[in-house]
Amino acid sequence: MRAHVSHHHAAIPRNRPRSIAAFFAAVFIVLLALVVPAGPAHAAPAPPDKGKPWLGAVLEWGEDTAAGFSDRLGAGPAVFGHDITIPYRESERNDIDGFLQQTAAKGAHALLTVKPSVPLDQLGPAEAEAFAAQVRDLTSGFKGQLLVRFAPDMNASWVAWGQQPATYRQAFQAVAAAFKKDDGGRAAMVWAPYLGKDYPFERNRNAPEPGSDGFSLLDTNGDGTWNGSDSAYAPYYPGDDAVDWVGLTAYHDDTAGGAAVNTTPRPGELQEMLTASGGENFYGTYVEGRKKPFLLQTSAFYSPASGGAPEADIKTGWWDQVVATATSPAFAGTAAVVWDERTSTRDTGVASISWLLTGSPDIAKAALDRLKASPMVTGPVTDVASTGTYVRANTLSGAAPWTVGAAMVILLVALWQVPRRINTATSWSYQDPSTRDSRVDLLRGLAIVFVVVNHLGMASLFQLLTQEAVGFVSGAELFVLFSGLVVGMVYGPKAKEDFGRVVDLTSRRAGKLYVTALAVLIGVFLLSLLPFFHTEALTTFVDQGTGGAGHGGAGRTYDLYAGMSSLFQFPVPPQVLPAIVLLQFGPWQFNVMGLYVVLLLASPLILAALNRGKAVWVLLATLAVYAVGAVTRFRILPSQFEDSFPLLVWQVLFVLGLVVGYYRRSIVAWLSAHTWVVAACTAAAFALAFLSWGNPYLANNYDVRLALMPDASYRAMYDALFGRTYLAPGRLFNVLVLVVAAYAFLSAYWKPVERALGWFLIPLGRATLYVFIMHVVLIAVVTNIPALQQQSIFLNTAAYAVVLGLLWVMVRTRFLFRIVPT
Repeated sequence: MRAHVSHHHAAIPRNRPRSIAAFFAAVFIVLLALVVPAGPAHAAPAPPDKGKPWLGAVLEWGEDTAAGFSDRLGAGPAVFGHDITIPYRESERNDIDGFLQQTAAKGAHALLTVKPSVPLDQLGPAEAEAFAAQVRDLTSGFKGQLLVRFAPDMNASWVAWGQQPATYRQAFQAVAAAFKKDDGGRAAMVWAPYLGKDYPFERNRNAPEPGSDGFSLLDTNGDGTWNGSDSAYAPYYPGDDAVDWVGLTAYHDDTAGGAAVNTTPRPGELQEMLTASGGENFYGTYVEGRKKPFLLQTSAFYSPASGGAPEADIKTGWWDQVVATATSPAFAGTAAVVWDERTSTRDTGVASISWLLTGSPDIAKAALDRLKASPMVTGPVTDVASTGTYVRANTLSGAAPWTVGAAMVILLVALWQVPRRINTATSWSYQDPSTRDSRVDLLRGLAIVFVVVNHLGMASLFQLLTQEAVGFVSGAELFVLFSGLVVGMVYGPKAKEDFGRVVDLTSRRAGKLYVTALAVLIGVFLLSLLPFFHTEALTTFVDQGTGGAGHGGAGRTYDLYAGMSSLFQFPVPPQVLPAIVLLQFGPWQFNVMGLYVVLLLASPLILAALNRGKAVWVLLATLAVYAVGAVTRFRILPSQFEDSFPLLVWQVLFVLGLVVGYYRRSIVAWLSAHTWVVAACTAAAFALAFLSWGNPYLANNYDVRLALMPDASYRAMYDALFGRTYLAPGRLFNVLVLVVAAYAFLSAYWKPVERALGWFLIPLGRATLYVFIMHVVLIAVVTNIPALQQQSIFLNTAAYAVVLGLLWVMVRTRFLFRIVPT
């Protein structure tokens, strides 16, 4: 072509001056290029050579490290993976920075799994460009290649962004365009669905309905129905121009999401997954057909308590298949194999699952031997950053945490001695002779504030005070305990005079609260039908890793109204109405109400036993039931609250509170005469608060943790002693000593505390049920304000102040008190 153009110019003399000018212009440009320093340029990530895939790993970063995994395996991965949300949250910076630092120290590439925290239709070009710019800022000093896996498993029903092909494609294309525009194509976009074996799984509530425009995308064979005969992948493919790599999530797991079962891999199982699962050849269609590098994320299911095949046979058998398949000529397009090196649980926390390849030294050695005999590529694959030993940001290590501990001891001694040594302080004590205990009201107000802040879930400065900052205690435990205490205080004296009236009053109140729970359940469902109103914060639950599924459940989304849309079918499926009656649907922020209704109905029986002087038997019974529930994890009811507040376990807080409320005056008098008990409880509360500050989880970038022990040891201790869902013994003890210490503190320092906080907390504490009910309404409002979904710490802090202030005004003005229970 150039010869042709030059010949053309030579044949037309009048164009020669332009050729000379072009020649000098070209020389000038070359000189500029030599003289002027070039700006940073990034080439698109190049995949490895055919048949030589990278070894990758996704770790439980709160417990594990890149160095730890590499040491256990005996080889360093070429790729490490980490999650990141879109829109980006500033609270993630410490974790992402730490991940990139560890990855760079191993000379590995980075795989960022992008998980949307807002509906897909809210991720347009502007949001995508903002996210790409933030990722560019985060990775500006990172030398390795960057793989961006946007909203994986999009064909599954259990992720919030699942089974919405049209909006998913648009969001993926917007993010891909933003990265190409922002960093010149440095990042490679990875499209990674879930294995289509059981597709379409359980239908996602946001999936297009039959007859809608989007449904035709799901109905790939055009037969008018969406089932296993439709393609599990094609509806979600964003297009060759947006996709750089294709991926697939494919685990050896024969449970189909059901009961735990350990099985050895079948011969050729992985090859079948890649080429014939669900009747589709994924590898042939998307890797070979579209000529895209292939990333496989995989692992093997093993539950230690479930019997069956030995772990070594399962893990080594699957690993051998993975290595053999990924390096075979038939699958030469495989560019990376990423092992999911995490743990999880099944059956609401009963069955633990180890996906680990390096959990056993023998299995790790066998994996290393197989790895060495293969052409798979391990790290380092890029320049190794000399960053030294990794230390998490916002962490006080060395002598610093113990200095904090010493300061706490000094504070404890000072608080204990001030009322005794300073005459003025003696007048600060609580001296209200009325039967209503304002100290309890203030503590109830504090508990409900904790609940509201944690349920709204926006990153703010408030989380620094409410997320286990005073020990291994959340607002939920305090809410249930004080609910029982108030029942004991209010109905205890009445039970001595007219037990029948107590039964009538508690039954009426339980009925009113049950009707309220039904109204909230149905009201939220009706709101979710409005196309312009976002209710995902109420109708879905995103596991933060603190529930029954453990840390491995973090990020998994549960549809809390799954199946309720069939209420509009005719005839209505027979299981739907009983599910509504039993409160099997509803916002997760409100599900504790079901627990309270059941316990309130049972309270007259407990009061009757206390009336007969059977307090010791009541305490022994409640502790025995608690122990049975904690060990067996048996569910009495199918209600939703059993997932978060198992009845057999959480009843212990309510019953203990009820007993304390019934004997409040006697217990306070006894503690006043035995101050050493109060001192011991206060010291224990301080010690547990100090220990809780070592939690590796940070609420945001302003949070600080104390490096008291290795992260893995801390997580193991937390799960064993302070787990929340099944109210581990350490957490139960922490709740009790904290309440004793807080009550004693208010007794000694009442007047200054009342002046500072009483005006705000006491009104809220006297109307906790009202506040609890109304906060659901405010959550619905807040989640529909776009500015509050950008995770701005200071904006969200101001929003929290407005929400709490609004609740206080509503209480003071008795807004809807005639309708809403107080």
